[in-house]
Amino acid sequence: MTDRRILAGTISLAAVGLLIGGAFAGLVSEALLDWSGAASAFNAYLFRIVRFTLWQAALSTLLSVVPAMLVARALARHPSFPGRGLMLRLFALPLALPAIVAALGILALLGRAGLFADPLGAMTGQRWQGIYGLSGILVAHVFFNLPLAARLFLHAIETVPNDQWRLAAQLGMGARASFRFIEWPVMRAALPGVAGLVFMLCVTSFTIVLTLGGGPRATTLEVAIYQSLRFDFDPARAVALTFLQVVLTALIVVLLIRLGTNMAGDANLPIAPRRPVLAGCLETLINGGILIIALLFVAGPLVATVIAGLRADLARLVADPAVHAATATSLLLASASAVLCVALSLSLVSARRTMELRRARTARPGLLERVLDTGAGFVLVIPPIVVGAGWFVLLRQTGLVFAVAPIMVVTVNAVMAMPFAIRAIRPAHDAASERHERLCAQLGISGLNRLRLVEWPSLRRPAATALAFAMALSLGDLGVIALFGSDSVQTLPYLLLARMGSYRTEDAAGIALFLGALCLLLMMTIDRTRSQS
Repeated sequence: MTDRRILAGTISLAAVGLLIGGAFAGLVSEALLDWSGAASAFNAYLFRIVRFTLWQAALSTLLSVVPAMLVARALARHPSFPGRGLMLRLFALPLALPAIVAALGILALLGRAGLFADPLGAMTGQRWQGIYGLSGILVAHVFFNLPLAARLFLHAIETVPNDQWRLAAQLGMGARASFRFIEWPVMRAALPGVAGLVFMLCVTSFTIVLTLGGGPRATTLEVAIYQSLRFDFDPARAVALTFLQVVLTALIVVLLIRLGTNMAGDANLPIAPRRPVLAGCLETLINGGILIIALLFVAGPLVATVIAGLRADLARLVADPAVHAATATSLLLASASAVLCVALSLSLVSARRTMELRRARTARPGLLERVLDTGAGFVLVIPPIVVGAGWFVLLRQTGLVFAVAPIMVVTVNAVMAMPFAIRAIRPAHDAASERHERLCAQLGISGLNRLRLVEWPSLRRPAATALAFAMALSLGDLGVIALFGSDSVQTLPYLLLARMGSYRTEDAAGIALFLGALCLLLMMTIDRTRSQS
């Protein structure tokens, strides 16, 4: 059975390698067929796209991280005010929302016909044209990344031992001294990793830029790849853009790893410890103002999404056959993607653990074991749009591009969710192995019997968490389906984008409300399974 586990893990690893390798094979073959066309794509316009990609990511990081430090410190200085737990849960919602739903919420708030269009028009003295281009991209990125960065900084502050807080209270430390000697050192240590993670998320942002970019002046590499394949049909240029995107992403990921950044993020909400409250009256007022502003900024697009969705003709949308088909397709593809993700992740985790047990404790891990341990994490270097572009180019000569759309959506989304699924499954699997490995060997329990009787009781909740997360990620994905989608294969995000493109904004708002509710329901499932474990 040991060999079977390693074999299953090796096959899973080979499947992931085939998906990534096939994409690169398509890109390389296209580059060889039309190398002059690919080389000619490296022009002034391409480098302008690169500059904008880096510039918007840098601005988004600055505007997300600096306020997040203030928000995290305000939350840390007031560990027990009413509504604190609710606010932390609200800060988790942007991660649960599909990017296209959040973008539509921002447009419902600040768009040409948004809730604030008239006041903003009165302030500017002319008709409000909507928040598109760089400003729209920045607002959307800050909406997503400020809560994430704030939770990561808060988690860093919560690692400070309670003894230090008690000593600070006994010494009568004020806000300035407490920040200098207690809070800033831990936030400074976390700053490079948090800023790098946010920068990486903004560099690889696709849906936000596609929805809110507003034109060629606000285009990133990923959106340019999509436009080259779906609108211009210039595969050679798409290949040049894709290689540049891969190189840029790889450099950023290597830098993040050197900084010790956790690439999978952390969905856990920090729990406030019991410690003395050091904030005075003036600081309490300032921190309260900071938290209220952050709360309104995060809650605004969410509320606008609900209001805009309720204004739509929901009864007609519920009866719309296109919505029925898109919902069924989304749920089917998301379920298949989630099951495949958990199966691949479990096989990799099991194979790695088996190889760890087989070697001596003092021996160094072999190459296969190291790849099984970290191989899934390397998929984060390859954005989904890049994998989709490679296979799009590879399959275009066969005439099967749109026929294989379901397969591409399922496999790419499953592989992209694997780093998060492995992180959820591996601790429970290794702990169960540590407890029962010798007993299973003595009783000869192996195979499905071992999984059912020994491992599954410990893996049930982590696997449910991984399954729900992978399903939510697939439900809201627009990267792969944007390339392979067609009238015959439409998911809810694809249908939402199509309705927006045809200026049926009320329909798009109603679909966004439905899609957001589905993803939030899945994330609530994750939270419940985690709290019960």
